[in-house]
This record gives sequence, C-alpha cells and structure tokens, in this order.
Amino acid sequence: MISGARCVHTNLIARDWRELARFYVEVFGCEPVPPERDAEGPWLDPATGLEGARLQGMHLRLPGGGPDGPTLEIYTYGETGARPLSMLNDTGYCHVAFSVEDVSEAVRELVEHGGMVLGEIASTTVIGVGDLEVTYVRDPEGNIIELQAWRTGPA
Repeated sequence: MISGARCVHTNLIARDWRELARFYVEVFGCEPVPPERDAEGPWLDPATGLEGARLQGMHLRLPGGGPDGPTLEIYTYGETGARPLSMLNDTGYCHVAFSVEDVSEAVRELVEHGGMVLGEIASTTVIGVGDLEVTYVRDPEGNIIELQAWRTGPA
C-alpha cells in the first residue's frame, strides 16, 4: 500500500475550461479554488509526455467534501486532441457522480444549463443499502455525470 495516499482531484480536459467550470459552479454548486492556472515550460513537457504543452484552468471544490475535500480540476491544453463521446461501457474513467435531492429536478436544471440527457431515470433497491433513483447525463462537453438519490440508507 502507498503510504499517505489520498484523493486530491479528478481532471477534466475541456475545449473551453471557463465555460465548463461555470457549468459545474452553477449546476452543482462547486466552488472555485484560486488561483487560476496557466502553466507551461520545461517542467511540463516531460511531466505530460507532450511537446510544447501549455495548460490553463482551475480547480473547483466538489460539494460535500469540506474545505480539504477533493477538487474537480478543469483544464484546457493549448493544443487539445479530439475523441468520440465516451459511453458508459467504455473502459477507463467513466463518470463523476453527484448525490442530489431530486433526480428529475437535477436533470431539468442540467439541461437548462446546456447538459444533455443520456439515459432514463430508473429506480432499484440495493439490499442492505436502500432505494436508489439514478440516471446518467452529459455536461455541455459530453462528459458523463451520474445523478443519484437514495430514498433510504446512505448515498
């Protein structure tokens, strides 16, 4: 086991980091953690394995984690590659999940802010945990988000 390991952030690479950060602040109540980042130079190329790398962006404190909780790091590289939209069954990192009070209302607000519906709202009972209402949506850049509400038991 790696001594002292703890989650500090998850990164999203955006076409427009300012617009994507605004979405997460307005929809989920994430809080900006200054300063904004603008990084390039001889240390970044070897760290990223990219030639001439430059990144700009910021960290957003995720709701519910407290002042020392993990952040969502949203960056735009000076030169950004493109890939097709990921699907829920693709390998690798898939989605970020948010617990909400009302899944239907959360979907409505997300769509109002430029997000997209991916799946339908579904319900199930997880034995020993509780009743779950859940769906998957996309942020304005196509990244997958899980919205979940537990009716009984923990989230």
